[in-house]
Amino acid sequence: MITEFTPYLSLGGGVLIGISAILLMAFHGRIAGMTGILAGILPPFSSDWAWRAAFIAGAIFAPTIFVMAGGTIPFAVPPSTTLLVIGGLIVGVGVYFGSGCTSGHGVCGMARLSPRSITATIVFMIATFITVYVIRHVIGA
Repeated sequence: MITEFTPYLSLGGGVLIGISAILLMAFHGRIAGMTGILAGILPPFSSDWAWRAAFIAGAIFAPTIFVMAGGTIPFAVPPSTTLLVIGGLIVGVGVYFGSGCTSGHGVCGMARLSPRSITATIVFMIATFITVYVIRHVIGA
């Protein structure tokens, strides 16, 4: 299985994520961690529900608008729905015990030089490398 390298789309996405994280911190004093933002729009609702809903809506509708404008997003999900659900549950447990998600720690926490976030991001990356190696070279999927 070959992963397509998309440097311009990746750079553009990274720049937009960085700008959104900076603007959210500058104007609201909040960290752009998707888990924390999402938690605030689910009952019980946060008092700052509006910006959270707008942020999530932007994360959902921006790719939709990109595709409607003629762009393509190469995307393939070979595992079964059952494996996706199991993977989602594992990620959810990790987010809970890791006190945040990859976007909160990797983008915002590291930018603030948070030792906890730097450690968490190193753990995320090591786990990612091991997972990809096992799936591609040991299991052979």
